[in-house]
Amino acid sequence: MPIRVLIADDHPLMLDGIAQALAAQGGIEVVGLARNGLDAVAQFARQRPDISLIDLQMPEHDGFEAIRAIRALRHDARIIVLTTFGGDARIQAALDAGAAAYLLKDTLGGELADAIRRVHEGAQVIGTQARQDLQGHFAADRLSPRELEVLQLAAGGHANRSIGELLGISEATVKSHMSTILVKLAASDRAHAVTVAARRGYINL
Repeated sequence: MPIRVLIADDHPLMLDGIAQALAAQGGIEVVGLARNGLDAVAQFARQRPDISLIDLQMPEHDGFEAIRAIRALRHDARIIVLTTFGGDARIQAALDAGAAAYLLKDTLGGELADAIRRVHEGAQVIGTQARQDLQGHFAADRLSPRELEVLQLAAGGHANRSIGELLGISEATVKSHMSTILVKLAASDRAHAVTVAARRGYINL
């Protein structure tokens, strides 16, 4: 029996290109195409595919929300993230949400088909670039939820006092969080921290 695959991507040309590339591979059948996260979850519920290919940046549920919703429908759902963006924090968040694989969109058709087969057999697959992004970063260096809130507000142009008022904490506490953020990200200042955090996938600009 062919491996039944659902593809979710908000770019029509990319969606069609992936579908055509997989159709050229033996033993794989594309059973659904979704253009947003909400539709991906709905189609998963109807089609119950063997594998779901999910982009991370989509409207009406991003990829992370879609992964969690699909896993809530079926705890053993096998999901492959196929995205343009790397970054260790983003990759780890996708794996923590329940993805079994993380690949970048420059993955060739044959490599993607091979990853689909391996995930279908129960393996975890991390693409070469994604693996390199994960190397050298450790759990102890991850930003906490509060630190992420502080940094996201800083990225939006808020000063320490404004961040404190918005989060209900003191300005001194904000400064303390920012100091820890700079150390964890090996950043020289706030602007550098925002740049590093965006590259690694901690925040969206």
